[in-house]
This record gives sequence, structure tokens and C-alpha cells, in this order.
Amino acid sequence: MDDLDLAQVRAFLAVAEQLHFRRAAEVLSLSQQGLSKRIARLEDGLGVRLFDRTQGGVRLTDAGTRFLEPARAALAAGVAAVAAVREGTRPLRLDVWGHLFDPLRTVRETLAAEDQAREDQAVEVGPGRDLPGVAAALARGEIGAGFGRFHPAAGAPDGGPEHALAHRLVRLEPVDAVLRADHPLARAEQLRPDQLTALRLILPTSAGRLDFLARFAEQFGVPMLEGGTNLGLDHLLERLRSTPDGVVLLPSELPLDPGPDLAVVPLAEPTPLYAWSLVWHRDRPDPGVPALLRAFAETGASRRWLEYRPGRDWLPEDDQAEAGRSQLISSTRWKTS
Repeated sequence: MDDLDLAQVRAFLAVAEQLHFRRAAEVLSLSQQGLSKRIARLEDGLGVRLFDRTQGGVRLTDAGTRFLEPARAALAAGVAAVAAVREGTRPLRLDVWGHLFDPLRTVRETLAAEDQAREDQAVEVGPGRDLPGVAAALARGEIGAGFGRFHPAAGAPDGGPEHALAHRLVRLEPVDAVLRADHPLARAEQLRPDQLTALRLILPTSAGRLDFLARFAEQFGVPMLEGGTNLGLDHLLERLRSTPDGVVLLPSELPLDPGPDLAVVPLAEPTPLYAWSLVWHRDRPDPGVPALLRAFAETGASRRWLEYRPGRDWLPEDDQAEAGRSQLISSTRWKTS
């Protein structure tokens, strides 16, 4: 096999990153059968087996491990070649994740700002499943940037796609407690996070996929009530209505009509802050990233999106240093790194 089919290489990288054929097929918007055929053709052409199939998923063979980095380089070169031809005409693809908290609110405000409208760079917004999915899409060159909550990927292998990410904090949003209106705490004008210990924090899915909520629960000693499949905000609030000792955390500026049976109470002393970040590929940044960063900076400055006081507010430890750094960059009209 002298020539690589980049569609097959893309399929290989998706499986190598997900270590699961079904999840990889979802990332690529392929049928599992179609993905398997691409991998089979690639293995046949190379004359080696790239994956060992196991009951729980797949793992790279020694040959697959050796092929991984050259495959990433080959795909990156192909993407760069296409981008060079389309320079100046290709929109920046921005994938957002964390849809329960409506990340498009922040993106819409930023893209609608007057300064951004004068830029010659078009932005095309699409959905991302989660941070690992967006990281994999950035590694494959399918998108130019992502927007959502960034956190270090626990257990990611060295050299994996998460390690190729650059990121910048662009918004810190206060978080409110939502609880049943008939609960005694619902009558308070505001609550401290440690007052929620008598309640159960209802999670939309498993704690392992919810970095912020899991860290909040650990920090303030709030028991968690985990969920299964994330079926959206309406389903989460219905679970709250049927859980007398339940509480849900939501960003304070999220459009929400709780109805008469639920109450929204601000949290303070300290105020938890949810961190939103822009992420991009560290080594192959899209040409539109600097303009997008400037747009977030200018919009954030006018709306005071980066206010953070350590004695007044709470952030997970990983976000604290980034908050200070982003405030410093914001004060000097952000520059890309």
C-alpha cells in the first residue's frame, strides 16, 4: 500500500481515540458497519492488524501504536493542504458542547457584537458531544475551535488529542440553586453552598462526565443523585419536581421558566462560577482564532464576564489560576499564545 486513503486514516484515528467502534462511528456520523469496513480496508492495505477487538471495546496492537502518530501527521498534512487552497474563503467551524447550560447564549452575544461583524472571518457553529469529542475533531482538523467547559482530561494518554489543545477562559457565570418551591430553603433570598448538604444534587448523567458538578459536590459535601442518559433540561427539571430533597445547579443567566412548583435561589458566600472557554489546536490554530478571541475579549469586557474574587467566589482548583491569567490578558487586550 503506497497511498493512504485519508478517510480510512480518519476512521482509524477516531477508533484509536474512542477505543470503541460505536462511539467512533457516532463521532464521524457513520454507521458502525461503514466504519468497520474502512478499518478493514486500511488493515488489508497495510497488511497488519491495527486493533485487537475485546468484549468491552478495542485496543491498539503494537502496529497500531506505531501507526498512530504518523497517521495524525498524515491527516493534518491533508487538512493543511485543503486549507491552503481555500485560504480566505473557508469559515471557521466552531463546535459547542455542554448543551444543558446553553453555551450558544455566549456565542450568540459574541458573534452579534459590532466589532465581530466587521471582521472578514465567517464563523459556522455546530454541535459537539463533549470535550473529548471536540478535542478529537480538532486533532482531525474537522473544526477550527470549540466552546464549552474546559478541564484537564482525566486519564488521557500522553500525546492524545486533549494534550494538543490550547484554551482561553472567556466567561465566568454565577450558578444558582433550583429546588422545589415547597422546600423550606426555597424561601431564602440566597443560600450558601454548604446549606445544600441536606439536599441531593440531581445530575443529568453520570458524575464522571460532569466535572464541575462533581467538584462542587465534593467541595461542599452535597450528596449526588446520578442520572442515566442526559435527556435535556426539561427532563432534569421533571426529576427535580419528583424529588422532595433534590436540588439542581444552573447558570444564573440561563433562560428559565421554573413555574410555580420550583424556586431559583442565588448562591453566595461563596458564589460558584461556571467557566466557559474557547479551545483550539495548539500546533495548528485556525487562521480565524485570533479574531474570535478578540471578539470574546471585547464582548466579555463590556459585560464583565471575567469578574472573579477569590474571597467572594468559588471555582474548581483547575480554573483558579486560569481565571487570574485571563483577567490579566483581558486587561491588556488579549493576545493569542
